Amino acid sequence: MKKIPTIFKRDETDRSRVTDEINPVCQWVFDGEGVATRKFDGTAILIRGGRVFKRYDCKRGRVPPPLFEAASDDFDPVTGHLPGWVPMNKEAPEDKYLVEALVAGKTWYGAPLVDGTYELCGPKIQGNAEQLPHHALVKHGEVSWLECKLIWPLVDFFKEYNVEGIVWHHPDGRMAKIKARDFGIYKRDGSQKGEIT
Repeated sequence: MKKIPTIFKRDETDRSRVTDEINPVCQWVFDGEGVATRKFDGTAILIRGGRVFKRYDCKRGRVPPPLFEAASDDFDPVTGHLPGWVPMNKEAPEDKYLVEALVAGKTWYGAPLVDGTYELCGPKIQGNAEQLPHHALVKHGEVSWLECKLIWPLVDFFKEYNVEGIVWHHPDGRMAKIKARDFGIYKRDGSQKGEIT
């Protein structure tokens, strides 16, 4: 999974925050192209050809694990990570929550598990920010945000809807994102999830 650009430029004095200046590679979002979808707070999973892989960020200077597949050509210049995938191991204790989610054979919203990328969420993943009662997979782009309009100040959107972020999907495959924490909003206690469709 390649790094998705943020819709606003980063504040050079505090890279954890964004400015109100549009990132030029994301202009298409502001032109009304693409669909806004909910970004879930979990860990990325890939299903390809019936095989299941989990995201692995290889840090610069470290040797990646066996069977690591890089998702990009080089290390990220900001984080120093090389994102990629490693195969799931059904017998490994660290994969037991993924195995639990796969047993359902469908996503949290009831869609069949098909090739694509997913977010693994649940009680033992990222502090269960999504407040799910059991471990489940959510397909990336599965939940559209009809309420998310760029006419809103997005900081107000994130104050009203307690979610990790928004990812826009363009018909040609491009993606762009924004996270609540880009505005300094970190509260994720499971309250007020907002309408999802």
